[in-house]
Amino acid sequence: MTPEGTEERQPLLGPPNGRAPSGRRVFLAAFAAALGPLSFGFALGYSSPAIPSLRRASSPALRLDDAAASWFGAVVTLGAAAGGVLGGWLVDRAGRKLSLLLCTAPFVAGFAVITAAQKLWMLLGGRFLTGLACGIASLVAPVYISEIAYPAVRGLLGSCVQLMVVIGILLAYVAGWILEWRWLAVMGCVPPSLMLLLMCCMPETPRFLLTQHKFQEAMAALQFLWGAEQGWEEPAIGAEHQQLSGINAVMFYAETIFEEAKFKDSSLASVIVGVIQVLLTAVAALIMDRAGRRLLLVLSGVVMVCSSVTFGAYFKLTQDGPSNSSHVDFFVPVSMEPINASGGLAWLAVGSMCFFIAGFALGWGPIPWLLMSEIFPLHVKGVATGICVLTNWLMAFLVTKEFSSLMEVLRPYGAFWLTSTFCVFSVLFTLFCVPETKGKTLEQITAHFEGQ
Repeated sequence: MTPEGTEERQPLLGPPNGRAPSGRRVFLAAFAAALGPLSFGFALGYSSPAIPSLRRASSPALRLDDAAASWFGAVVTLGAAAGGVLGGWLVDRAGRKLSLLLCTAPFVAGFAVITAAQKLWMLLGGRFLTGLACGIASLVAPVYISEIAYPAVRGLLGSCVQLMVVIGILLAYVAGWILEWRWLAVMGCVPPSLMLLLMCCMPETPRFLLTQHKFQEAMAALQFLWGAEQGWEEPAIGAEHQQLSGINAVMFYAETIFEEAKFKDSSLASVIVGVIQVLLTAVAALIMDRAGRRLLLVLSGVVMVCSSVTFGAYFKLTQDGPSNSSHVDFFVPVSMEPINASGGLAWLAVGSMCFFIAGFALGWGPIPWLLMSEIFPLHVKGVATGICVLTNWLMAFLVTKEFSSLMEVLRPYGAFWLTSTFCVFSVLFTLFCVPETKGKTLEQITAHFEGQ
């Protein structure tokens, strides 16, 4: 075993005599970094209210047809996949803080291009840029937060990444209820601009500074974040299950799904879904360090299995009626008035969708990002997390882009029953492959995977 490997299992940061950290600025730093996930949540949620608005655009050059709407929703995930690769390179070379600062540029530029769009390519180009920023933020923010947090609050702060994502999605839904797509894009520039201002005042992570042999800067960062007194020790130093659940397709096309379900007010239903996701993600954050990661992942997966099966059953019951065509065009809004069995079963659709979102928010939303930032050792963290983010966003693109085709081929009920199968696999994967990491230092987790 190399000296580097031995040193990496030692606690890089820890108080003498087992004293608990007393500083609270770590929460401010985590909030500043989590504005990146808030921005990418807004970018993800943007397509749900923007697509119906762009379908009604007065300019033919901007009006979205079925194919364009599909690309408008999905191209952000391609950008995010590229951002994952770029972020994996940046995080180890430029550092965690500078990487977060740099990702604000494509966020603001992307929304600015969308705001000024006169052609379809400008809309898609702006979405790609915001996706690039999403990929960087989704990689760097969890790493930054996990490295500044002490074990007692790492689950809480790490879960705030997903909490801010769903708050961003909800913000896009609510604002889209009031604003048309251009002004909604202007609003999208606000969170990354705020992150730029706040992160300028935050330190680099002590762990990254120590790997760069910057002892004094690391101790100053530790003093700022943890309120460490003089004498703190520093020993010598030498995700596809989440996307295959169908969650991104559900969130990108929430309004369209509810229209397909013939719910009277699809915009209101989307907002309700967003509120539930925020509330349950907040609950998950509060209980993460007590309940543990494995229990929440299993519970989350079971709820998602049941709810997606029920949602598929809703479509099966309504589309077997004599008035329903055997062909479903996912992007063409159907009558908003309930017909036949749909009227009496509309709340079954809403209820099962809400339970699906609640289940995802409780475990499979926040925990994969948290585990990604916990399990990789420092010397491979950039490359390894980059691969994870690339895989996650490529799967998100596949699911988002092809979900409409899947609805046509398998019918809506078949598509949701297929996602329930993947949710079953996620539960089995958790039971047999995922270790518990609550209450452990990052170095103890590394030692576990090295068989120590």
